[in-house]
Amino acid sequence: MTMQAASTEIASRTAAIIDEMKGLEGPLLPILHSIQEEFGHVPKDALPMIADGLNLSRAEAHGVVSFYHDFRAKPAGRHVLKLCQAEACQSMGSDAVAAKVKQLLGIDFHETARDGSVTLEPVYCLGLCACSPSAMLDGEVIGRLDDEKIEEIVAEVRS
Repeated sequence: MTMQAASTEIASRTAAIIDEMKGLEGPLLPILHSIQEEFGHVPKDALPMIADGLNLSRAEAHGVVSFYHDFRAKPAGRHVLKLCQAEACQSMGSDAVAAKVKQLLGIDFHETARDGSVTLEPVYCLGLCACSPSAMLDGEVIGRLDDEKIEEIVAEVRS
């Protein structure tokens, strides 16, 4: 698909999502979530369309996307691994967990493995403080991370 065809496809699908959802109360977040679900990220070409469709400034639309960590400017890997970095998990060893995961995957936070298998992201509370350190893999929470669980997770995302 050419760049122009891809841009036209993004524009038409984005316009359809905006038209479908702009009547909701507080439609910006639902629209952004739908666009990210559709494309795997929020394309920068979609932001002016969203702003125009909702009568917002482009800065307001960009500000919301950049504020919330769940929105991505580029597609994630096939798997998304989020490691909790909040205080409770830190007190239970999340720094060591993060270091081991980064070393095993060969990537840092906010990066995607070269083979596209996994994107690694920090998160600042999964609500599993009693089971820390914790992570979330593709929306599934995992508590009490130890070396064995870390190796299982890495093997799963690499398969």
